[in-house]
Amino acid sequence: MPVRPNREAGYFKSARNKNVSLHRALTALVIACAGPALAQDISLQSPIDCDLETTCFIQQYVDHDPSSSVQDYTCAALSYDGHQGTDFALPSRAMMETGVTVRAAAAGVVKGIRDGMPDTGITADNAADISGRECGNGVRIDHKGGWTTQYCHLKLESLKVREEQVIAAGTPLGLVGQSGRAAFPHVHMSLRRNGAIIDPFDSDDTRACNTTDNSSLWANTPTYRPGGLITVGFSDTIPEYASVKAGTAAVEDLTISAPALVIWGYSFGTRKNDVFRLSIDGPDGNIIRQDITLDKPQAQSFRAIGKKRRNTPWPAGNYLGKVALIRAGKTIEQRTTKMTLR
Repeated sequence: MPVRPNREAGYFKSARNKNVSLHRALTALVIACAGPALAQDISLQSPIDCDLETTCFIQQYVDHDPSSSVQDYTCAALSYDGHQGTDFALPSRAMMETGVTVRAAAAGVVKGIRDGMPDTGITADNAADISGRECGNGVRIDHKGGWTTQYCHLKLESLKVREEQVIAAGTPLGLVGQSGRAAFPHVHMSLRRNGAIIDPFDSDDTRACNTTDNSSLWANTPTYRPGGLITVGFSDTIPEYASVKAGTAAVEDLTISAPALVIWGYSFGTRKNDVFRLSIDGPDGNIIRQDITLDKPQAQSFRAIGKKRRNTPWPAGNYLGKVALIRAGKTIEQRTTKMTLR
């Protein structure tokens, strides 16, 4: 895989040293030994203490396409141009505040740390301040055989290791945060050998265009999700996107006098022409159902539909909300949520 600058990682050698951009650090390096033998040299555990199939998710993979186009290891586009790591994401800021542990993917020695950056993420106002420190709060670990891993965007003042500390696989490094160049709470993990980026899902860079590549470096390879639903919920109004991302949009209790009934879905990895299918069924049958076709790909997005209450109260009883994400006629994921109106 060609080595390219990583706009996100903000490669660093040490908390005591001046930050060095990935481009400068890797310009003279070439990929060495990027073949099937790599799998014998290192075995990785998940760096996030969260279930990637039910709660958390992988938002972006390494970009294998050297052009301005994007291609992940399955030949799909769950990445962005120049992305040189794997983004393990949380469903909300609320979960970040609760605390989710970042763990060492393999045994090694801590060779670089940084702390002290707030969990504000990237904004127009702070972009200049973050320049050169895109990784945010992070940890770099040296492993045997020229391997290194780097963990970015950790939560402010959550780091639990020190430089030169010898650690085992699974050792807590800190907590998932949103420091540095981060649009959502996640840990960005990059893997290098002799300075060159390696995709742990496709270490020989063959891209078999499926999800069963045998060059994975994971002890237990996370299931590939080509996009999906993060959360769904009821509300009595169309929620603000900020509250959806924060994890505070869902309403657990509504009454028969609620001004409206709204069902919404929050998604990741959507593509152009994907369809959101949303519906609400009540005691008297279907209340509302609508298909919404997306007009562009989006890393994260949400859609909502609803119906206003007329002069009479809603029928008391159980209500079922359904949200499905459909691609090329196939349901990628469907979730339901229930509400009882009294």
